[in-house]
Amino acid sequence: MFRRELPSLEDYSGGLLVRIGNQGTIAPGDEPGILSSVARWPDHAQPLGFWNDEPVALNVEEGEANWLPAREWLAQLPGSQSVLISTALQVATWQRDHRFCGRCSTLMQRIETEFAVQCPACGLRNYPRISPCIITLVTYGEDLLLARSPRFPPGRYSTLAGFIEPGESAEDAVRREVFEEVGVHVGRVAYYRSQSWPFPHSLMLGYFAEAASRRIAIDGIEIADAAWFSPRHLPQLPPLYSISRDLIETHLKSVGVR
Repeated sequence: MFRRELPSLEDYSGGLLVRIGNQGTIAPGDEPGILSSVARWPDHAQPLGFWNDEPVALNVEEGEANWLPAREWLAQLPGSQSVLISTALQVATWQRDHRFCGRCSTLMQRIETEFAVQCPACGLRNYPRISPCIITLVTYGEDLLLARSPRFPPGRYSTLAGFIEPGESAEDAVRREVFEEVGVHVGRVAYYRSQSWPFPHSLMLGYFAEAASRRIAIDGIEIADAAWFSPRHLPQLPPLYSISRDLIETHLKSVGVR
């Protein structure tokens, strides 16, 4: 299991390594999975924590043709490793996007005791960005409101999602996003659980929401199509590792379909 405690570079110089390509692909490890055992980490490796009590670090490289996209790894590996994949991807994105100070443009310096960088000129400290989002399954009785993004594979429908805006509560974001995207007012909103979503740095807060009516009016921009589906006649659904699929499966079990 993954433990969030950064290995000290004074105490550890090698161990397990996750290799990530510049485009978000991940190298295969020594065994089925993404972990390689190395006697010494590369010079610019970033410690991540401990995996089954062994120190593990991240190294960003050019990447090779046989490296798989992160989504394929998430679909293949046990759920216990998704935390490690999410951490590695989000830290890699943060390192890439925050090499220079956002206040004075000076090259940032790494702080080894935590996930942080600091500007040696003005002192600004930066931590990995985490963007909170809501993701919600809207229901009307047994039926599910599912929608298609223009970016989805053909035939796939999923739950509704969106970023939380400044000053907004998560519950208000659920109501706003649902109305903006599909024109539906919702009544009761219930929190389910959260999931780190490293594409590129989101924290998804999962909700169930009850629709006040079945009338749909899609925005035509973020949503290409939306419809009510019976639990017994569903379209192609999102992958099993996603919180959107978990919301759907939980509802199906609650109405006796699974």
